[in-house]
Amino acid sequence: MKVLTASFFSFFTICSFGQNFTQLENPKVDERIELLSIVFRLAESTEYSSEKFKFYTDKIQAYYKPYKNHELIAFVKKLRKDNGVGYDAVMSMAIHLDYKFNPLIEFTDKIPDARWGKENAYQFVKLLNKFYKESKSEIFFKQNQSLYKEVGDNFQTVYKHLDISWYTSFYGKEPTEKFIIINALGNGDGNFGPSINLPNGKREVYAIMGTWETDSLGMAKYTLGNYFPFLLHEFNHSFINYLLEKNPDPFTKSGRRIYQSVENEMRNQAYGNWETMLNEALVRAAVIKYMKDHQFTAEEIKNETDIQLNRAFFWIEELVAELEKYDKQRNLYSTLESYMPNIIKAYDSYAKNLDFYLIEFEKRRPKIISISEFTNGSQEVSSEISTITIHFDREMRDGYSFDKGPKGENFLPEVINVEFSEDKRCIKLKVKLQPNKVYQFVATNYGFKSANGVPIKTYEINFKTK
Repeated sequence: MKVLTASFFSFFTICSFGQNFTQLENPKVDERIELLSIVFRLAESTEYSSEKFKFYTDKIQAYYKPYKNHELIAFVKKLRKDNGVGYDAVMSMAIHLDYKFNPLIEFTDKIPDARWGKENAYQFVKLLNKFYKESKSEIFFKQNQSLYKEVGDNFQTVYKHLDISWYTSFYGKEPTEKFIIINALGNGDGNFGPSINLPNGKREVYAIMGTWETDSLGMAKYTLGNYFPFLLHEFNHSFINYLLEKNPDPFTKSGRRIYQSVENEMRNQAYGNWETMLNEALVRAAVIKYMKDHQFTAEEIKNETDIQLNRAFFWIEELVAELEKYDKQRNLYSTLESYMPNIIKAYDSYAKNLDFYLIEFEKRRPKIISISEFTNGSQEVSSEISTITIHFDREMRDGYSFDKGPKGENFLPEVINVEFSEDKRCIKLKVKLQPNKVYQFVATNYGFKSANGVPIKTYEINFKTK
């Protein structure tokens, strides 16, 4: 069974605004981003192995297959294993290189990212240049120039709706940065917002947007509902991350307390410490504030809020309310930075009330209560059954999403058809099972939502046939 998915992102009704794009370039494909994404794909990095834009990733596989055993790839595999280099550390390295793949600034143990370390970062660049020459990557990029241009043109659907002036107004900070939107074609749904301080004193801020949607011909497609919230998200990082970096100590106690309670959920999203979690929370709250300031509907705002609650940011509603308090007192607080002492106090309160937030959200969350044909975990399921009927404790929306579990794709059942019952309280999978086989699949929180939009907690289903 391939992953079964039915529309699980909310659709956003977006109005056009009078915008000033003097700080923005047109969206584009960046060869630095592509090359590093390709390298980490060859190193079998899960987060860079998406095939959602298969038309393009098939080109990568065909061209670079002879170089999977290059010494650079072996070095990257070791870096991943020993230092955890992956995700945003990869994209941060990419933007710290020039277009000949040499460092734009001097590397340190923390630049471009602490996971690299100074010595490893320089060794990576040395091997990267060797890989580029020996793989003749210049040829690959030339072969795909027309594709890159077409993708950039397609992204205009999303780009033209971004109100960059809101950031200046809300954060109280003139954008001295240069904003750059990159279409990362091999990144799947991986989106990143790295930045670099250049030797000339200028700063570049990136919104690196993955590509996870295609049209009937397999070409990259960028719809507002699926991409615009992520574009908002990545640009917020540039205005927010430095606030915690400048003064982390007052957040340490509350941040650690909250992270301890939601560590598993955060690590599953690659947020490996409390500092990253707090940055993500404030960014996500700012996205909701943007939506409120731009006449998104109440349902759209609620859907976005529910998404963040489901991602274990259980204090998100209170944090949005805190940003609204700030915005109503701009005569006292000209910048969000000047309001940070209030955010510190708010987090002390969130830490104390976290158990309450957890209980309240669980009350709202729909639950899977049973499976008709067997008990979850059963080791004696008949291979003759042709349906798996999953029951919920309340009415659900039509959307659904099933995915592989920790065991992988080889343990997925063959699914022939999926349909909801008339009352939307159960979903029936028509399946074909094999005897004496272990099966595992997951009902995900992306697709399964109650009638009023609250997602389930991801639910793993395991069984073995006789």
